[in-house]
Amino acid sequence: MNKFMKEALKEAKKAYEKLEVPVGAVIVKDGKIVARAHNLRESKNSSLAHAEILCIKKACKKFNTWRLEGMQMYVTLEPCPMCAGALIQSRIDKVYYGAKDSKNGAINSVCQVLDEKFTHKVEYEYLENSPECSSIITEFFKELRQMKK
Repeated sequence: MNKFMKEALKEAKKAYEKLEVPVGAVIVKDGKIVARAHNLRESKNSSLAHAEILCIKKACKKFNTWRLEGMQMYVTLEPCPMCAGALIQSRIDKVYYGAKDSKNGAINSVCQVLDEKFTHKVEYEYLENSPECSSIITEFFKELRQMKK
C-alpha cells in the first residue's frame, strides 16, 4: 500500500474509534503531508464534515489560499459528489482513492464528476492495492448493525 494511503487509513481509524464512518484523507505537497482529516459528521452534526472537506479546509488555512494547485489528496473512500466538487473548486491536482463507493462514489461508481468539463481538471487514480480501505468500512457497518440489535 502507498505510504500516503497508509496515513489516510490512520485517519480513517480515528474516525472509526469515534463511531464515525471510517474515511480518512491527507493532502500532499512536494512529497510531504500538509493536511490530514477524518470524517466528523456525527461529532459536528454537519453533513459537510467529510474527511475531504475538512482536509481541504486545513490546507487552505495553512497556505492562506483557496488554490491548492500542486497538491494531491489521498482518501480511503471514493469521494461523493460534494467532495468531488470541492476537489475541483480547490484546484487539487490529483486524487487517489483506496475503495470504491457503489452508493455515493462520484469518480467512477455512481457518476463521473471529475470527467466533466470544468474550469479545473482533477486527475484521479483508484489504488486497487489498498484492500484495508474497503475492509475497514465493511467492518464498521457490520459492527454498527450488531450494536443496534
